Amino acid sequence: MPQIEGTSRHQMQIFALEQAIAADNPVRVIDAFVSTLSLEGLGFLIKGEGDEGRPAYAAEMLLRLYLYGYLNRIRSSRQLEKACRRNIELWWLLNYQHPSYKVIADFRKDNARALRGVFRQLNQLCLDMDLFGRELVAVDGSKFRAQNSNQPSPGFGWQRKNNYNAAKVERHMKYIDKKLEGNYSASW
Repeated sequence: MPQIEGTSRHQMQIFALEQAIAADNPVRVIDAFVSTLSLEGLGFLIKGEGDEGRPAYAAEMLLRLYLYGYLNRIRSSRQLEKACRRNIELWWLLNYQHPSYKVIADFRKDNARALRGVFRQLNQLCLDMDLFGRELVAVDGSKFRAQNSNQPSPGFGWQRKNNYNAAKVERHMKYIDKKLEGNYSASW
C-alpha cells in the first residue's frame, strides 16, 4: 500500500515566517501592543547605547518575549530560552533572536517596576476594549483551618479570618492598589 512521503530535509525551500503566522494569532497583538508603548517613559533600562562590548538586545524585543511567556504560562527564563529556538511564533515575534536565560532573567530583575506599569496599561486596554467580564472572583490560598464558623473555638477566639466576602476582597484590592501606587522599594 502506498504511503505519503514528506519533503526531504535536505531540500532547500523558500519560506517566509509571515505566511506561517495567522492574521489572528496572539503574537500579532503582543507585537502591536509593545509597539505603542514608550519604554523610556515607563522606566525601562535601555542598554546598548555605548560602543564598547557586544551589542545589547533591544528592551522592546525582550518585553515581547516576556509578554509571550506570560500569555503562554512560561515563567522560567530557561524555558523561554528554549522556546526561542523551537517556537515558530517566537521566531516571528523576535526576528530570529535567541537571548540567553541570563539576559531574560536580568531583564526581569532590572525592569520589575516598569513591567508593573506595562501590565497596568495592558489591563486598562482590556478594560477599554471591554474584554474583561468584571465578575468578582476570589481564590482561596492553601492554608486551611479546622473550622469556618463565627463561633468561638476553645483557646483561639473568633475565627473570622477563615472566610472572605465581597467587602473583605474589596478592602484587600484597595490595599494592593495603594501599595502599588505608594513609595516602596521591594522588588518581586
